[in-house]
Amino acid sequence: MSVTLHDVEAAARAIADNVIATPTVHSPKLSDMLGAHIRLKLENLQYTASFKERGALNCLLGLGEADRAAGVIAMSAGNHAQAVARLAGRLDIAATIVMPKNTPFQKVANTEALGATVVLEGNDLAEAAAFADAEVRARGLALIHPYEDPRVIAGQGTVALEMLEAAPDLDTLVVPVGGGGLIAGCIVAAKGVRADIEIVGVQTARCPAMLAALHGTGMDVRTDTLADGIAVKRPGRTTREIVARSGTEIVLVEEGDIESAIMLLAEAEKLVVEGAGAAALAAILAHPDRFAGRRVGAVVSGGNIDPRLLSGVLMRGLVRLGRLVRLRVEIEDLPGRLAQLTRAVGRLGGDIVEVEHRRWFHDVPARKTLVDLLVEVRSPAEAGLLVDGLASEGYEVSRLGTTSEMR
Repeated sequence: MSVTLHDVEAAARAIADNVIATPTVHSPKLSDMLGAHIRLKLENLQYTASFKERGALNCLLGLGEADRAAGVIAMSAGNHAQAVARLAGRLDIAATIVMPKNTPFQKVANTEALGATVVLEGNDLAEAAAFADAEVRARGLALIHPYEDPRVIAGQGTVALEMLEAAPDLDTLVVPVGGGGLIAGCIVAAKGVRADIEIVGVQTARCPAMLAALHGTGMDVRTDTLADGIAVKRPGRTTREIVARSGTEIVLVEEGDIESAIMLLAEAEKLVVEGAGAAALAAILAHPDRFAGRRVGAVVSGGNIDPRLLSGVLMRGLVRLGRLVRLRVEIEDLPGRLAQLTRAVGRLGGDIVEVEHRRWFHDVPARKTLVDLLVEVRSPAEAGLLVDGLASEGYEVSRLGTTSEMR
């Protein structure tokens, strides 16, 4: 199977009326911070908040009447599932989606709400795929593969076409890599338009499956990563061949890099982004010298993140930045002493988020108690001033945990 620039251009025409041509925006804040000219391709603004709509629609439009009548099946950890569910419904095609049992609740609910029949099967995408293949044979369904299909690859390649149309001066594209459909399509499209452009793929250090497949290494491949959208143990054969022929470099990012990128996009750009969607920016954060001075287009591939997980990432980010600190203070166990302490914290510029005041579980004299405080401050320097200020007022105070513990 081969995919050409002509295929990507044909896909762009086919899907134009039903997929958003998302903006490619310049980020002055990120550019100044990272020393590169950064543009973000906001695929999180698609209807289902992911680039997956492009390939799914191009593949569905290429089905014959018999396949449409029989219905389609897809396996997915979430984003491809929602894309197939929505677009199959719009085309009046019955869709069955096989998702791993550990798929986040939000993605399962969203997929069902879009009209598909969801089957939870297998502990990972590979096991879900095996079940989907069996259903294809048993029920005669058409498989809409998330990445190992030339029509899907061509559809995903329209991301790069739009980026280069909006910002023709880009010299580097940074693209998240899971099964490889997005990066393979972007390689075909971008290299077809500009042979000299550089493509950089991004995987998590926990799940470097494409990197391992390219170099034949025995790297450990795990799927327990914040970037679950690119946690694919076995990349596609076609996508791997396209990446290999192009000589594309794959860089790895750590979980902390992804968390930092999610928080930075939320704070600097007011964007809600999932782990996989933040991977491209995470690579630039983790390897600043690699991209310094370059005109970089980063694909923000998706925004489907569980609200509870997002909340946790943002709060952990405040800890990592030294803006959320835990203090332990010893006070006399007398009426009014806790109120005095909280007033002192406020006077010194701290905003108390949580208070834990328990008398019976600490190794302190019976007439005293320990109070654990979770306090928000504006900067690490202010945290130090808060601790020093409390000590100067006679409190015995210690700081619990450090920024490094959160990395």
